[in-house]
Amino acid sequence: MLQRLSQAVDWKLPFRSLILPLLASVLAIQIWSLGALPAAATGVYSMPNLTAGDPTWLLDQAGVMSRLTQSELNSELADLAKTTGNEVRFVTIHRLDYGETIDTFAEALFKKWFPTATDQAAQVLVVLDNVTNTIAIRTGDAVKDLLPDQVAESVAQETMMVPLRDGNKYNQSFLDASDRLSLVLAGQPDPGPPIVQDTIITEGTFAKAEDTDDRSATVVVVVLLVLATVIPMATYFLYQGFQ
Repeated sequence: MLQRLSQAVDWKLPFRSLILPLLASVLAIQIWSLGALPAAATGVYSMPNLTAGDPTWLLDQAGVMSRLTQSELNSELADLAKTTGNEVRFVTIHRLDYGETIDTFAEALFKKWFPTATDQAAQVLVVLDNVTNTIAIRTGDAVKDLLPDQVAESVAQETMMVPLRDGNKYNQSFLDASDRLSLVLAGQPDPGPPIVQDTIITEGTFAKAEDTDDRSATVVVVVLLVLATVIPMATYFLYQGFQ
């Protein structure tokens, strides 16, 4: 009788060595899932303080620009401020707070950095959210003679958007905007927005890459959620059976 009982217990021994690796796998999956969560949204409250005359011309919080582009922008905008007194600042963010739009964010940031009409007078602020690829621009009263609202909107919605539509070319987008703004704010003729040539594109029946990526990501998330729920339960009952 004792021998049979011993044999009945012994068959469980090899499986006991699987419990710890299985628990480790579950923990690793859950940690990976948490690490894959989207980055936190950006609110005006999380932006650093800045004032007129501050030599900060670019805040690339979305990380969309190369070091070379950042260097070129900083140099060009610093020269513009030195020679004309007009200051241009570019800001990129990754994901807006819930209920926020790129326009409300840009307006609030403009007022946070330049709270008075005097502070705002010679300022131009351009903000881009790289999740939606939306852009807003705000200008002070003193620059409107050189940069009227219509031209400012053209810079944001035409000059910058053309490279973005052509494969999210952020570096070119900001460099083109900086070149145009520097000319206009220096009193030079406005070169206008880039000329866009229409091309005929034959639509296919294949899924777009971004659509495929979204579906794949959804499947992965669902599978991970199922595994994170089922594996701990199965492990618990298996462990209890071995006690």
